[in-house]
Amino acid sequence: MSILDGSNILITGGTGSFGKKCAKTLLDQCKPNRLVILSRDEQKHVDMARNVLPPSEYPQVRYFVGDVRDRGRLSHALRGIDYVIHAAAMKHVDIAEYNPTECISTNIGGAENLINACIESNVKKLVALSTDKAAAPVNLYGATKLCSDKLFAAGNSLSGASGTRFCAVRYGNVIGSNGSVIPFFQNKRHEGVLPITSYDMTRFVITLEQGVDFVLKAFERMIGGEIFVPKIPSVSIGDIAAAVAPECETKEIGIRPGEKMHECMVPEDEARQTLEFDDHYIVQPSARSWCKEDPAYVAQGRQCEPGFSYSSDNNKHWLSVFELRDLIAKHCPDPNSVEVDSTQQKRKAA
Repeated sequence: MSILDGSNILITGGTGSFGKKCAKTLLDQCKPNRLVILSRDEQKHVDMARNVLPPSEYPQVRYFVGDVRDRGRLSHALRGIDYVIHAAAMKHVDIAEYNPTECISTNIGGAENLINACIESNVKKLVALSTDKAAAPVNLYGATKLCSDKLFAAGNSLSGASGTRFCAVRYGNVIGSNGSVIPFFQNKRHEGVLPITSYDMTRFVITLEQGVDFVLKAFERMIGGEIFVPKIPSVSIGDIAAAVAPECETKEIGIRPGEKMHECMVPEDEARQTLEFDDHYIVQPSARSWCKEDPAYVAQGRQCEPGFSYSSDNNKHWLSVFELRDLIAKHCPDPNSVEVDSTQQKRKAA
């Protein structure tokens, strides 16, 4: 039994890869009374309604065209909503660097609009999707998501002791998500050479299903103000290339502007307020005026030692090339594999 069962739920950015998977999971597992999909992209609404959740089969789904930048539209969308999953964001590092004010308007201004609209609409809980790039950020995207995380934590103070509760989840790269390196490598296979930023670069990886499950669990775990961090495996970019296209040559091209060699999800400076559990960490808010007593999970967690950090290069859990290849085959199959295989056979025959 979940607190989400039979409730009214809204997903911002609901037509994206996460939103579609999350919506389907909610409908299958929680049977919401009403599920509102908020997105500013009209065509994605059409595609989702035709191919993923058709209204004839899912009459409880509402497709609501709107932008988190529009406070008034958010207020309309949130009428009668109990729980919110905030997935809307500008997420591409290079696009954000070139269009900084647009990224700020969506990721920071949109968060502020959503906080105020949730409080006014008496929403019970909101879980926001953050990113590993928000920890000790070096690019604008990460910096805006750090600001967003801080805004959602502070939103608990704005809403008071009995108002809306806000928290965030922070995880790494989703296998096969739009714009990620795996589809990029798959599309480059036919060229025979894969461009690699650095063979030593590492990243956290998580499947879409794991990400959705972790977000939904946060509704049960949260008191407000936390950042929930899953324990997930690391991979090197070189191993991703070997898993996707072992037949291809590779060419190192250097790190792009705004990139890190390794991503961090719990930086050293946050260790003092971080609790470790068997399968996740909780970064507690530095101030918690809305809840004077420690939540029950504090007694179950282990305080992280001073100097601790959770980074993709010091992770204890790594995927081998073979494990990674199995994950990719299951969660991100190559749409060009038949064509590529036949091309490779012709090359060998020649």
